[in-house]
Amino acid sequence: MSAKVAILLSGRGSNFLALHGAMERGEVPAEIVLVVSNVAEAAGVEKARSLRLPTVVYPHRIEESRAAHEAKVLQALRNAGAEWICLAGYMRLLSAPFVAEFPQRILNVHPSLLPAFPGLDAQQQAVDWGVRVSGCTVHLVDEKLDHGPIVIQRTVPVHDDDNAISLSARILVEEHKAFPEALRRLLTDRWRIEGRRVVFS
Repeated sequence: MSAKVAILLSGRGSNFLALHGAMERGEVPAEIVLVVSNVAEAAGVEKARSLRLPTVVYPHRIEESRAAHEAKVLQALRNAGAEWICLAGYMRLLSAPFVAEFPQRILNVHPSLLPAFPGLDAQQQAVDWGVRVSGCTVHLVDEKLDHGPIVIQRTVPVHDDDNAISLSARILVEEHKAFPEALRRLLTDRWRIEGRRVVFS
């Protein structure tokens, strides 16, 4: 039985396409029932519509409050019957009440080895700090920024001549592998949370 997944995105949607492709190939037992964006001109919106996926746009800037914006998103998720949410470049911090609606069912991918370099411009942070290894982290979402229990991490080397653009490109390749793998394992394997760790059994 396929899990019903909603995608939240704000940009180009490459991780959304990686998830969709994995589902279409039968690698992840899930289907996308809704794509939501807070940015009308996001490239991911057009990609979702071209795939004929149910897609809605709720620009957050026109709402009077975060709560008002999230109420619209939550209603759309309920109407679509979403069971899981994947944040594919969604540039909004979800409130605690929102997260509580989908406990341990919201998944995010971040372009660093958390807890290092949370927030924006993680790749530039890695280059500036001079780390030799970076990568990506797929984690369950809680009410804090880039903070929830880690599901999967993948590493990439940081070269001496790297900049944020070159490092981002290599990390993105790993994101496209890690995100579907994490969702597949959460849907098909037995797991539990111990402290800050997702333990598979």
